[in-house]
Amino acid sequence: MSEQNGTGYRRIAPPVEMTRETVEGTCPACGAEALQRYPVLAENGWYTAVKCQECLVSVSRDRLDHIGELPPLVGSLEDSALY
Repeated sequence: MSEQNGTGYRRIAPPVEMTRETVEGTCPACGAEALQRYPVLAENGWYTAVKCQECLVSVSRDRLDHIGELPPLVGSLEDSALY
């Protein structure tokens, strides 16, 4: 059930929509008052980031232990029947 999405890649799942929370303050890089907080997946796991929506600079980034009802996979393979 994949479809072309205009990028040349086939979409194999629906896009994930993250809720963004508006944060008061000014971007230290560009001066815009367009800060939002939302979860991001970085090279070493999930973070809650506050980012400027004009220039995309990260104002802050805090490590998340989990997202909603999905705990991290670390340590779960030992208890898995697939291991």
